[in-house]
Amino acid sequence: MPAYENDLSQLVYELNRTVPGVKTGKTASLDSLLAQAAEQGASDILLVAGSAITLRINGSLAAGAGKIQTPEDIRGMLVPLLTNEQAKELESKRALDFCFVRGSTGRFRANFHYQRGTLAASIRLLPSQVPTVESLHLPPVLARLTERRQGLILLTGPTGSGKTSTMAALIDLINARRRDHIITIEDPVEYQHANRNSIVEQIEVGHDTPDFAQAVRSVLRQNPDVILIGEMRDSETMAAALTAAETGHLVLSSLHTNDAAQTMSRILDSFPASNQSQIRQQLSLALLAVIAQQLIPGIGSVGRYPAVEVMIGTTAIRNLIRTGQDHQIRSHISTGRSDGMTTMDQSLAELVRTGRISRETALAHCYHPEELRSHLNHPV
Repeated sequence: MPAYENDLSQLVYELNRTVPGVKTGKTASLDSLLAQAAEQGASDILLVAGSAITLRINGSLAAGAGKIQTPEDIRGMLVPLLTNEQAKELESKRALDFCFVRGSTGRFRANFHYQRGTLAASIRLLPSQVPTVESLHLPPVLARLTERRQGLILLTGPTGSGKTSTMAALIDLINARRRDHIITIEDPVEYQHANRNSIVEQIEVGHDTPDFAQAVRSVLRQNPDVILIGEMRDSETMAAALTAAETGHLVLSSLHTNDAAQTMSRILDSFPASNQSQIRQQLSLALLAVIAQQLIPGIGSVGRYPAVEVMIGTTAIRNLIRTGQDHQIRSHISTGRSDGMTTMDQSLAELVRTGRISRETALAHCYHPEELRSHLNHPV
């Protein structure tokens, strides 16, 4: 191991190292790599010692080009991005999340971490403009949810499913249509919202506040109308979000679950059994909607489209949540189209029928293959 691995003075020294170019194999700067990734429509860049630089395009990893990266190559490319404080955090916690800007190329979200004792990174390219509900191909019912003044809207799905983009589009819609005080709490801040008809404050965890839970409690004293909580990571944040939604605020947040029923379980399991009855009562009163989504590759790997399950907090759904009948939620969603609800399988089938994704791709991404086949063979 090189001597500078644990020497912070050396960690922030290597300022002008270069790396192989993605296309040509020639020496190129980090800025050149980022620009090439943007030109190729990549969403992410993976930098791992022992592998070539790899891009994710339309959800799939493209074959790496150029020479195999050494640990020194990776460090030389990444270390110059860090401030002294970030370098110290990386070395002490062995991982670091942050956003950065590179000239005219745009903004990027980075995760630096260690694997096999060497520095590695995943860098996401962030769009220069906040997306819209239409540009993301989201169902119109999501836009109607932004008209509500109080309650909890949850975005769910695996990492990389577009939850952050969807929340940004909803916030932008509120920003354009309403005269509200909007506060977002994010880790890190990805989309930057300019004030339109509303005033938007964006709080970054680790920079402006120590954690989500403390930030939510604090912003309740700052006269907000709308609160976005980037992710509900613990019971303390969940409880604070529910309280905010009950006390006259519209709250948007996200969880890593696949559907509405799993979302109920995930929230309840975060609390002691003695508190779960109270949490069910709060959820039944506060929950406006659960929106579960996946990003599905288009036909011929051209673009990606969201498959979206939507559960609306109707009287029937609220009663199921309050009485613990979570197993019946999905059947109510499947028959709730008049209320704007749809299951994931119904959404996938619609994407197939409109020619956006293939039948095989839909089956590969569904949770209930027989139900999807039924929707494809007998469209509603």
